[in-house]
Amino acid sequence: MVLRAASPHFRRARTGERRTFSTDAGSFRMTIRIGTSGWSYAHWEGVLYPAGLPTDARLGRYVSAFDTVELNASFYRWPPASRFRSWNDRLPPGFAMSVKAPRGLTHAKKLHEPEAWLERMSEGWHELGDKRAVLLVQLPPTMERDDLRLNYFLDRIPDWMRVAVELRHPSWNVDEVFRMLEDHGAAYCVMSGADLPCILRATADFVYVRLHGPSHDHLYRGYYSAQDLRWWAEHIAEWSGSERDVFAYFNNDDQGNAVRNATSLKRLLEV
Repeated sequence: MVLRAASPHFRRARTGERRTFSTDAGSFRMTIRIGTSGWSYAHWEGVLYPAGLPTDARLGRYVSAFDTVELNASFYRWPPASRFRSWNDRLPPGFAMSVKAPRGLTHAKKLHEPEAWLERMSEGWHELGDKRAVLLVQLPPTMERDDLRLNYFLDRIPDWMRVAVELRHPSWNVDEVFRMLEDHGAAYCVMSGADLPCILRATADFVYVRLHGPSHDHLYRGYYSAQDLRWWAEHIAEWSGSERDVFAYFNNDDQGNAVRNATSLKRLLEV
């Protein structure tokens, strides 16, 4: 596990009061949700999916084991609003889907002129209704700190949209950026993975964690040990105890490790 500058900081967003984010069915309650990044992997057969399970039946099996998922396919192609409406209809009550922002916005435009993308994303986000959790905005590792651009983008995000920002270039890891996220009620995405800083910083009334694998050499590889998972469980419980929702997603999907690790962490946290 790669750990750097891993001292926790817990602050309230904006005015010092806990910010409430509404959905079509009311407000989020403080909770801990553990899941995986994506769900439709053929190599999960024998781990989560029985052999021969049709592809279109995988989501139904997934929701029987987890109450949240991070949609990654949206990064490559943002789905039409009708697809989000279909997920809203298919997902069970109480399920929460986080969605990764499209690379057209984050990697091609690097957040420049985000208005058109925000309008399109808001349409889909609205159709997801009470199943929506967090919009993940992952910036490329080559994108260096640009406070004006990030602030401009955050200023234009609707208040009803929970947002987490994954900042992979080390130049972003300064107090001024963390305070900017706090001012907008946006979560700093806590990361674990090869060559990624693991900074336990809470900048909103919720915490967003992406676990890309414990390997020191390759992202998305490896299996978190029992000791690793206990370490994460302690910090997640601490965040929850400070009245924050926590969303944690395992992205080490190789060999079904994400499923195994997510299941073990859920047991440790009794969620």
